[in-house]
Amino acid sequence: MAASFLFSQFVGGLTTAMFLFLIASGLSLVFGVMRVINFAHGSFYMLGAYLAWQMVQWLHPSGETFWPAALFAAASVALLGAIIERVLLRFLYGREELYQLLFTYALVLILGDAAKYVWGTGQLSVSRPPILGGSIMLFGATVPLYNLFVMALGLAIAVGGWRMLSGTGAGRMVRAASYDREMLDALGANVGAIYTGMFAVSSFLAGLSGALVTPIVGIVPGMDVEIIVQAFIVVVIGGLGSFWGTFWGSLIYGQVLSFGILIFPGFSLFSVFALMAVILVVRPWGLLGRPIR
Repeated sequence: MAASFLFSQFVGGLTTAMFLFLIASGLSLVFGVMRVINFAHGSFYMLGAYLAWQMVQWLHPSGETFWPAALFAAASVALLGAIIERVLLRFLYGREELYQLLFTYALVLILGDAAKYVWGTGQLSVSRPPILGGSIMLFGATVPLYNLFVMALGLAIAVGGWRMLSGTGAGRMVRAASYDREMLDALGANVGAIYTGMFAVSSFLAGLSGALVTPIVGIVPGMDVEIIVQAFIVVVIGGLGSFWGTFWGSLIYGQVLSFGILIFPGFSLFSVFALMAVILVVRPWGLLGRPIR
């Protein structure tokens, strides 16, 4: 088997991994800080895709449309996430996880039907930005420039998120809130604002990943359920609440899926689920997660 073909599979796995990291990192952060299992995270991803498509239609006569559309979609989804957290979700803090799952699943149904009502059930798509429309040759393999951009963006967000969480005052407040909310509240910190900000950032990442995926996959109803299953696999492999665990879980998922398609075409998804099962048996809290007390 040619080395260039193997490298092409490797690059495809990296592209998948970085898309998954963009959405799964927000899911993992919300659980790590707020202890909320947000099943509606995939719906925010879907809304980001639809809003990006809508903005492209509005801006079409003006020339360059993709980048403003992606930022508009991500910002709009972040605003929606902040409103949902402040108006609805915060009343469920401290209750059993079952209530959170039922509430966020209800959001999945509501947002899914709203998307069908506004945009219909047909498949939509967005063209790649002209500046990233070409490709380059690397080690004998043709690699689209857009894929390289996605990989670079995912790595930049991983490094930037880590630096923010570990090296800034806001990051230390977020980490303190994940360990002991009551103590932080007693010290005078505005824990409610921290929670709202984290949920907005998580929603922004979901909306951004949805907008960025539009040139690669079709925008269809149901894409939210498909992506949330993959995102949960990633965070389970890496460890719920672990930022770097999510990053490495995404890389593992992307490569196992990519080479699984090559080696076992009919069982590629089985290989991913089998890996998750093995990790859950050996380390129930994931590769870099920690047991919940």
